[in-house]
Amino acid sequence: MKKEYVLGLMTVLFWSTSATAFELTLRYLDVFQVLFYGIITSTVILGAYLKITGKFDSVFGLRRGEYGFYLGLGCLNPLVYYLMVIKAYDLLPAQIVQPINYTWVITLSLMAVPLLKQSLGKIQMIATLISYAGVVVISLKGQGDAGEPMNYVGVFLAVGCTLIWALYWILNIRSHQDPVVAIFLNFFFSIPLAALLCCLFSSVLVSNSKGLLGAVWIGCFEFGFAFITWITALKLSGNTGRVANLVFLTPFISLIFIHFVLGETIEARTWAGLLLILTGIGIQKYQEFKALSTSLQKIK
Repeated sequence: MKKEYVLGLMTVLFWSTSATAFELTLRYLDVFQVLFYGIITSTVILGAYLKITGKFDSVFGLRRGEYGFYLGLGCLNPLVYYLMVIKAYDLLPAQIVQPINYTWVITLSLMAVPLLKQSLGKIQMIATLISYAGVVVISLKGQGDAGEPMNYVGVFLAVGCTLIWALYWILNIRSHQDPVVAIFLNFFFSIPLAALLCCLFSSVLVSNSKGLLGAVWIGCFEFGFAFITWITALKLSGNTGRVANLVFLTPFISLIFIHFVLGETIEARTWAGLLLILTGIGIQKYQEFKALSTSLQKIK
């Protein structure tokens, strides 16, 4: 198997553990502590990678305005995005949050309309409706796993964080730095902000080793190593689309971890909602592929 596919599948495996890791860690730490220690861990990993690969010096070669730009992006991701994601996992079963989170692909295409002046065709509209129908199917469950009413604040956060993620990547188009350097700066600048949130609403002191290990796991495999392996896989690939499509294995593998590790019974509505979400995404991807093929034929 080619190296890019190995790295891509490694990333899928890393991200597949995230929902389970969030739920387990939140049994011992609060949302702000998970965010803070996850960000610190990831920053150390990304910084070490840059040092090993000889790219760390480029962190200090930016113009002053560029540092402000990456500070702003860091406020979006990881700070606000993961604050919303982690809180959503705190309020809802993992099997609800995880599939909804994958609507970011649809959200990205919607936000590109006003921000990048792109058009929204009929096929994209159909794809959007199908994907968000999946969200409705998942979120209109009458009861949660514990017999409690559905927490719609959690649903709002799970959907809303996809807006933050999409906005982050649209703004990131302006970045001209190495992707790992850019992500390192985002995480580095978010550390004092995450620390401030911890001091105001929680505590930076953690007495539970299980919770701390969980936050470190999240920092390693949701953030640090996953970003490195994913970016490297895309760089090595001659066809980024094929590697990028591996990411859609993640929700299915994630549900396996959620079932066997967390003990959640995966409901039929979760599977149905996930299939609707991925069907919408598949329609959109097919439309993008057709548009690209048409463009290439015109060039020839």
